[in-house]
Amino acid sequence: MSEYKGIKGFQVQTRTEDPAPFAQALADNPYAGAWSSGGSLNQSRSLLGGAGIQTAALALGGDGGSPVPVTGADTESYNGSSWTEVNALNTFRYGLSGIGLYTAALAVGGAQDPNSVANLDAVESWDGTNWTEIAEINTGRSFMGGRAAGTQTAGLVYGGQNTYPATNVMAVTESWNGSAWTEVADLNTARRSLAASGTSTAALAIAGQEPSDSAKNESWNGSSWTETGDINSARRLLGGSGTSTSTLVFGGNTPTVAITESWDGSSWTEVADLATARYGPGSGGTNNTSAIAFGGHSTANTGVTEEWSFSGVQPTDAASYADAIIGDFYYNSTTGQFKQVNDGGAPIGAWASSNNMNSARFLQGGAGASHSAALVFGGRNPGLSPGPNVVLTESYNGSSWSEVADMNVAAAYWA
Repeated sequence: MSEYKGIKGFQVQTRTEDPAPFAQALADNPYAGAWSSGGSLNQSRSLLGGAGIQTAALALGGDGGSPVPVTGADTESYNGSSWTEVNALNTFRYGLSGIGLYTAALAVGGAQDPNSVANLDAVESWDGTNWTEIAEINTGRSFMGGRAAGTQTAGLVYGGQNTYPATNVMAVTESWNGSAWTEVADLNTARRSLAASGTSTAALAIAGQEPSDSAKNESWNGSSWTETGDINSARRLLGGSGTSTSTLVFGGNTPTVAITESWDGSSWTEVADLATARYGPGSGGTNNTSAIAFGGHSTANTGVTEEWSFSGVQPTDAASYADAIIGDFYYNSTTGQFKQVNDGGAPIGAWASSNNMNSARFLQGGAGASHSAALVFGGRNPGLSPGPNVVLTESYNGSSWSEVADMNVAAAYWA
């Protein structure tokens, strides 16, 4: 007699509980993300820098309209529900990059005058209370990517513009080691107003302006940039948060959009939009499951804050289900049953009531390919003394029975 091991190449596994393969887990608990309202900034502004995470963020600088200097140096701290004004930057600016945490951050570069030829090379360090001027970047610029760090002592800035007009875009990348900036490998495609995510050794440079709006995405491995999967919607001045394998980007221009996309390390998926379409928001977050977007420009500068929350199974969770082979048999020692691994396509069975047949009987014949297209014929009338065989035929359409043409000869399971 053939054994299962001889056919499949391995023995039937014994499990204490039913396994959930990735396909089934994803069907049962699909990726679901949504934006919800958070506390508004005290100063409405756009083109600001951001650092930190959803529950502990920092908003720095930005364009508050007229006069720019009033809010262009403004700094606010977020505790997960409300913003508090703290000590301002030493140098007012917009189009800057924020790097690090809300208690240990860097404010890098930026601009002070939209028509100015020169952009700032100034860098300031935040210790949770005060800003201190430190070593300047080698190339002054604004609108660069630069949220690629987890601390003040390791950072990366890339792209941007260093002259007016905005069509003069850059590919320059600089790395920060806690005391000095060093120029490293350039981006493959020069651009400004791009989104950034990751760390100083594993980052993404997403979208931006080349000068036309870009959908390009480049990945940094600590020494070089590699082009990888494009986002679905080309745009500039978008927000971003996350790692090189788990990123969320949102908003942007042109036109002003609310589009949100999630990166799983290999592809982008459009998910729930921001409630308020905007460009130039500040942002914070360390992955695509928890992020914050604040400020930006909608029909005017806004102070609106939105928080992104995630639930469900992600593609990156697939490895957790690798031991469950779809279609394989196993023995559940808890229930004492032999079972087959479900692939998520076959639902868990359950009985539900439907309409009765027109004529009660037993020992009838039946045919059909599904529960919405069936045929019953013949049988025997019920009773204490079984009645005669019948010729009745009924058809089922998924909700009700209808009598159709009779059989030529009355018959039941036995004569």
